[in-house]
Amino acid sequence: MGENLTLPVPETLYGTYAVALAEPLADPAALAHEHVTRHTAPPLRDLVRGMLGSPMLTLDQRPAADFPPLPADLLAAYGAAAADLEAIAAAPFVVAVRAAYRPGRPPAHEWASRAVAGALGAATGSPVIDVFTPQVLTPARLLRSLPGPEGAPRLTDWMLLPHTSSADGFFVTTKGLARFGLPELQTENVPPDLVEPWGRLLNGLARRVLDLWLDALPAGEQPLTVDIPETVTVGLRDIAAAQGTDEPLRREVSVRLRLDPGPVLTAGAAPDRLDTLCAALFGGRTCR
Repeated sequence: MGENLTLPVPETLYGTYAVALAEPLADPAALAHEHVTRHTAPPLRDLVRGMLGSPMLTLDQRPAADFPPLPADLLAAYGAAAADLEAIAAAPFVVAVRAAYRPGRPPAHEWASRAVAGALGAATGSPVIDVFTPQVLTPARLLRSLPGPEGAPRLTDWMLLPHTSSADGFFVTTKGLARFGLPELQTENVPPDLVEPWGRLLNGLARRVLDLWLDALPAGEQPLTVDIPETVTVGLRDIAAAQGTDEPLRREVSVRLRLDPGPVLTAGAAPDRLDTLCAALFGGRTCR
């Protein structure tokens, strides 16, 4: 195997959100601009207002019946409150907020579209749906997920880590790295007692891979592909950073990746190897 993995770079990325409305808005763009101007601090405020005034961000208001139905079962599975589900089901109108931007720093397509959807939701008291996940974003969670004057938000506010069972263990995968143009990370056949610690490790690995990806994307001309190492070092500090906290210990392990069809990045190896990696990172004989 080579030392690097070659990943394709998408030409354009999209952030898409829906706001379920009890009544139509006279001018969604003007309302969003006013709310962002009054309630959003720079530099995010300037980014959002710039996107609002360009073709890169669109607001499409229509009767709810003109859009594909939102997946109520998935919204419920990912934690939507009963009151929000009822409001979404009863909403006669929907505003779809969509923004486009190239891969790289900052992820303006996601920050701008989420901020605009959040502004409309806050101004009207309406549920905001992250179509990618899909999830209903409560006002507090939505605000927490956006960058403040002090820096970027934590990755775990933009990524889920669902897992499903099989005869040979659990299938654990990220859902969120595609927002930034990356394949998702996955591991198959994770033993039940390793799901929680391996999930923590994957959070840190996702943060590390995302940093490598963004560092490899030049600020000017956009390449067709970029290379990242096939063996990635991940540590307690990466896990803490993904969750927006600090960690004084520098304990690290190395995880080998492979690029599979999909594309997805598969991390890990045999179950006993997963156990060894978790034990080396978190301490103790095993990860139980």
